Amino acid sequence: MDLALSGTMLQSSEVDTDTIMQGNELRYSANANVQNGFMDPRELHPFQSNDLTESTEDHSPSQSQRTTETTTTSNALRRLLLPTGCCYDDRMKYHANADFSANPHHPEDPRRIEAIMREFRDAGLIYEGSDSDLDNILKISPTRYMARIQAREAREDEICTAHTASHYEWVRSLSYKSPAELRAMTITFDEGRKSLYVGTLTHYAALISAGGAIETCKNVVEGRVKNAIAVIRPPGHHAEHNESMGFCIFNNVPIAAKVCMQDYPDVCRKVLILDWDVHHGNGIQNIFYEDPNVLYISLHVYQNGQFYPGQPEDEGLPDGGPENCGAGLGVGRNVNIGWHEQGMGDGEYMAAFQKIVMPIAQEFDPDLVIISAGFDAAAGDELGGCYVSPACYSHMTHMLMSLANGKLAVCLEGGYNLRAISRSALAVAKTLMGEPPERMESIPPLNKKAARDLEHVRAYQSAYWDCMRPGIVPIREMEDRNASRLSEVVRAYAKKILSEKHNMITMPILRNKICKSFDNQVLVTPMIHQARKIMLIVHDPPEIVAQADSLDNSVLPHNAWVVNDLLPYVDWAIANGFGVIDINFPREIKPTDNQPYLPNSTEVDIQQLSKDLLSYLWDNHLQLNISAPIVLLGVGDAYLGIKQLLTSRDVKARIPCVLSYVTGSLRPVKSETDPNLSSWYKQNSLIYVSSDHSCWNDEDNAKRVRKNRFGAVKKSEVTGLGRMLKKYEKEAESWVLEKVNDWESIYGGDPDETEEEELTAGSSTRGLPEESSTGTRMLVDGRAGGIP
Repeated sequence: MDLALSGTMLQSSEVDTDTIMQGNELRYSANANVQNGFMDPRELHPFQSNDLTESTEDHSPSQSQRTTETTTTSNALRRLLLPTGCCYDDRMKYHANADFSANPHHPEDPRRIEAIMREFRDAGLIYEGSDSDLDNILKISPTRYMARIQAREAREDEICTAHTASHYEWVRSLSYKSPAELRAMTITFDEGRKSLYVGTLTHYAALISAGGAIETCKNVVEGRVKNAIAVIRPPGHHAEHNESMGFCIFNNVPIAAKVCMQDYPDVCRKVLILDWDVHHGNGIQNIFYEDPNVLYISLHVYQNGQFYPGQPEDEGLPDGGPENCGAGLGVGRNVNIGWHEQGMGDGEYMAAFQKIVMPIAQEFDPDLVIISAGFDAAAGDELGGCYVSPACYSHMTHMLMSLANGKLAVCLEGGYNLRAISRSALAVAKTLMGEPPERMESIPPLNKKAARDLEHVRAYQSAYWDCMRPGIVPIREMEDRNASRLSEVVRAYAKKILSEKHNMITMPILRNKICKSFDNQVLVTPMIHQARKIMLIVHDPPEIVAQADSLDNSVLPHNAWVVNDLLPYVDWAIANGFGVIDINFPREIKPTDNQPYLPNSTEVDIQQLSKDLLSYLWDNHLQLNISAPIVLLGVGDAYLGIKQLLTSRDVKARIPCVLSYVTGSLRPVKSETDPNLSSWYKQNSLIYVSSDHSCWNDEDNAKRVRKNRFGAVKKSEVTGLGRMLKKYEKEAESWVLEKVNDWESIYGGDPDETEEEELTAGSSTRGLPEESSTGTRMLVDGRAGGIP
């Protein structure tokens, strides 16, 4: 790992003669112009400001430009000759759990930092000799070992830059409590969100941990080292300004950042804190939430606010959701990249860096970068449940080294698998010392839901960062311009078409809970209560296809199409004497949905909405027309509503058949109160499933979906809802007619009787229902009775 200087190495900083750079054909002078083979050593060492005399000479623009270029070049060269620093102190292991067995139950184990340092030593990164010998070695070969940074106890005034004085006193008071008191406190704190243990030496170890972070960052800012890693504990990023929590006592990184900004106001004005711990750094976020000079970016598992640290006890505090972007002067300075679930790996983290972290960081242009380096997202860490490799950590580190002229400090946070944390920290340390990032053999494809997570972050951050705006619709501007979502326009157009062709009208939904979601979404043919037979269609919104401009991604109206594949089915049903209820299941838009991109409704949402709506329609409309068979047609994810109707109401005696087209979730229909429902569903359904559906991936899955409870599943020869609807239109229509005719022959209908004759024949006996064997009330007329 030595930095070779073409055979010639500097022996000390006090070089007064030119140093020959052998093997290099370009030769530079002090003003960066090509000379005759020499480099002024003064370019390799910083000048003190008081060594420079003020010049009265008038420099030309070209000279000033060359001076600026020379300064930039010389700073880069000087940094090449600086070592990477490492801060560590055994005394931080004094913060320990009361369980001293070989396998203590608490994951925040003192052996964490010991394991990392052992890994560093085994890799040859740590010198075992004296400080003076190490200094001499690093003068000759600055990348051979890491320089030692001495940890110290942080002062009270330093701690209180990020914490309240009362919190400092509370931590200090732990030193004076008895073992029995500390054990009782630990038992209490180890429950719930607090998740903490304390001991007699907790205060002492926490001061050294915070002091180690301070000294690490100060050494980087001062230019004593080019970058550094602090192997410290207890960790800090969960600690709030007024309390300890989540294994954390004092919040080390904010303390170090605030001290550096306070002590070096001219060279450390803006700080980027990148937190890749698998848990959200709630403490760092809240300490800097209104600070315009600190950009906090966190990559963490969010799970809709359920993953630790979860929801704050104080409802006024933000959680780790992407919508929380800072407040006051600090708005836009908080970036939460929250994953929807555990299981994220290299593909997701590299995408997050390339799409969000680095563009925003480069636009922010920090003076110092601090990594809150928890390694609990590493593969092998059971608590984190993710799969980030050491190679990925090295690549992320390498990208961050391009910021702030390389001024990067890495401070340890979480990570609880000793092997995983050691290998990951080693990969980071090697990258800091100048080794190329480890090769990533193959990056797994980006998880689709994770890609959505990133797009959500981009949408929220687009209001504050230019780099996030391309491709993002300015939703607030759209609202100010009285824009309508296309889903509303498309449904209004569909309503117009159905009204003109078939006189279909909107059915009012007189229930506050569901009426707003389904305004204009339920259309019916006239006199639906007197229809001889009914087709109930539940479907997804029509497909929209657009050809965007290849240059600016804009869409012109004449280059977009609305595809209504269901219209032929409606035409056919009405032509064959069916009354039609057409239900479009839109994505529910809530007042809080102010983002330009909203994903489709979740399966849970669809099932709940469809259950509410279809149960309402059955109770208030469909069951009143007691003589009409009802054909159910489900298309897309909305087909899940059919299951909700069949399982929440006793309707099967009125249903001759169920026809569905499925590309998404395929769900079973079963009932605890009706053991015959699954077999009935199998006999009276036809479920077309797209040929690319995952259920066809292997024979076991295929056998499973052919069981009774999934219905009569048929593998489609084509993919996509539109193609299936088109291909199987005639086949499905014939099947429906056959099933309806069978039903009418059993339950009292006359397929050849006109609608007028049916109404006349039934008029004398309407209102004389008879209870069927299943509890469904059936019309009894002179020719047919109830269900046998």
